[in-house]
Amino acid sequence: MSQPSIFTQIIQGQIPAKVRYQDDEFIAFDDISPKAPVHVLLVPKKEITTLEDVELLDDQFHAKLLQTARKVAKELGIEQNYKLMMNVGRDVQAVHHIHVHILGGWKQGEKAGETLNL
Repeated sequence: MSQPSIFTQIIQGQIPAKVRYQDDEFIAFDDISPKAPVHVLLVPKKEITTLEDVELLDDQFHAKLLQTARKVAKELGIEQNYKLMMNVGRDVQAVHHIHVHILGGWKQGEKAGETLNL
């Protein structure tokens, strides 16, 4: 059996994190290497390796992921200007557990990171 991902360990309280949002299905916490003034990771509590492991027809999961990202952005006060980024696939994901990067908080006139390597 493989070891739980670092995100699962955060969800289980084994590793500390600054939690910004939490419900029954998702948790959002600060990225430890932020690429924006606000950089939060939205993670499903169920450990799923990559987006391609979710059934394409699982409309409920896909919709809930985006709805929750929007809710988190609003709670963080960045709902007017933010980016959602997601790496998909075992070769590009640093952590093999689905997660969406929610980035924002740039001041007016400040560049919003045109190319981000996450």
